Amino acid sequence: MPNPDTEQCPLCLAQGRAFFKQSFFICSQCRGIFRPKGDRPSPGKEKTRYELHQNDIQDKGYRDFVSPVITAVLKNQKPEHSGLDFGSGDEAVLSKICNENGYHCKTYDPFFHNYPDLLNDSYDYIVCCEVIEHFHNPGKEFGLLKNLLKPSGNLYCMTHIYNKSIDFPSWYYKNDFTHVFFYQEDTFEWIRMNFGFTEMVSNGRLIHFKN
Repeated sequence: MPNPDTEQCPLCLAQGRAFFKQSFFICSQCRGIFRPKGDRPSPGKEKTRYELHQNDIQDKGYRDFVSPVITAVLKNQKPEHSGLDFGSGDEAVLSKICNENGYHCKTYDPFFHNYPDLLNDSYDYIVCCEVIEHFHNPGKEFGLLKNLLKPSGNLYCMTHIYNKSIDFPSWYYKNDFTHVFFYQEDTFEWIRMNFGFTEMVSNGRLIHFKN
């Protein structure tokens, strides 16, 4: 009989133990925090939720919100570099802003811009803004992102990182039912080591992996 107090981590496959009631588990190895498999939403429910997002490129507040990712791209990449906005959402704001600045950033989203051929190419940089917390299979997804990067390529992720100073029961970020996996600094370091990134730097909500 399955133990309701443990569940396999979808990132590293180690065992997780109950962390908050039985609604979230914490991994004993990578320290990721995740919803149990039975509580992760169906693709249909996910898409319905994402269609409610209002990420308007004309909204200054949202442009300011994504600015850490844009600033990193403009600082570290060249306009001729190939980029991919992975998990772009319907409005694809990041790739549009990159392109406004003369960069070449393509758009991929499994719900709104599902162009599988883009996953057969390779890129100098990939941006994932408020995406990785939605990964149902983060081990598989980070493997894909790593393989999509060219040698010396860069992966820029933005998410709210959990740490012990956060009161998890009242944490707003867990209340979105499409947020199924949360990361700690230790989790990102595990990803760096096990997926073979040469470096990982976190700064606030921005996490930068170097290939």
